[in-house]
Amino acid sequence: MLLITALTVACNTTEVPVYTTQFPAFGTAVDLSIVGIQRERAETAATDVERDLLFFDRALYSDNSDRLLRINERLASGEPFAAPPSLLPLLTHSQALFHLSDGLFNPALGRFTRLWGLDQARPQSNPPPSQAAIDALLAVQPSMDDLYLDGIQLQSDNPAVQLDFDPVATAYAMEVAMDALRAQAVRSALINIGGDVRAIGSRSGRAWRLPVPRASGTGVIGIIDVSGDISLFTASTQRRNFVYQGEVYHSVIDPRSGRPTDDLASATVLYEGDALTAAAAANALMIAGAQDWPRIAGRMGIRYALLIDTLGRIQMTPAMAGLIELLDTKAEQIIRVPEEDEPIATP
Repeated sequence: MLLITALTVACNTTEVPVYTTQFPAFGTAVDLSIVGIQRERAETAATDVERDLLFFDRALYSDNSDRLLRINERLASGEPFAAPPSLLPLLTHSQALFHLSDGLFNPALGRFTRLWGLDQARPQSNPPPSQAAIDALLAVQPSMDDLYLDGIQLQSDNPAVQLDFDPVATAYAMEVAMDALRAQAVRSALINIGGDVRAIGSRSGRAWRLPVPRASGTGVIGIIDVSGDISLFTASTQRRNFVYQGEVYHSVIDPRSGRPTDDLASATVLYEGDALTAAAAANALMIAGAQDWPRIAGRMGIRYALLIDTLGRIQMTPAMAGLIELLDTKAEQIIRVPEEDEPIATP
């Protein structure tokens, strides 16, 4: 955490006023930097950011999400109901990202997450579910296409649909918080939640210096220098997992098999835009796997991606290879170009 903080928020305070603070949310520490406004205004803005993040922590984070639990109960009934206005942009954008990812990013898989016991922040080490139980859920194919949104009226005709936004909950919260900062005339700021980053502008006229985590979740595999409107997110086998009889079971579940992915250890996406797209793409690329991820990257408009397989080999897009300063220069590197034969616009 000290390394991440030093890399992301250090700046020359003699040039431009910089306000930094830290607070807990989403089960980890949130680091916030606001550049270019006086302390009193920055403190007010930071209070608003903390309020927004804590709201979505309670609304979306699995262990605390009474609101999401009520939504899922209503979806199972098949009757239309009024969706919370604060979640409408998340629902509509997630449906668009579901299609862009060819169905790999699928927040409707909450029943699979629960079946595997991965709906808690600290899952218990229990035996994995039977193949028969997995097959029974696969037979009913819960997906974002089973959701119908008419204004604020939400409904599903598939009782198996249960929403689980854990892979993108922090991303959506960060995006709402960043919009609030922009509304207060903040032009440069950075939010770091557990190593995932949403940033705008620069750190006192210089690029933000961001670490890319190792697949193990400890340490850094490389550094990237970026400025402007950017989001950096990583999907990993190390997030929300349990070990049973020596095998790791994690929460990045492939909707095609109903099982955790098994050939990639992590996928990191740098996206020149909103955090929700970056987080969804990181999960989709990891699910696509070592062979198919360039196709999904092309569909989702992802130029910067770095993936680490279970043997420690690094696959990157050419754009990421040209940007990152790798600290592990001995690792095997493979450069793959995103497929763009049929480019699809990002929502």
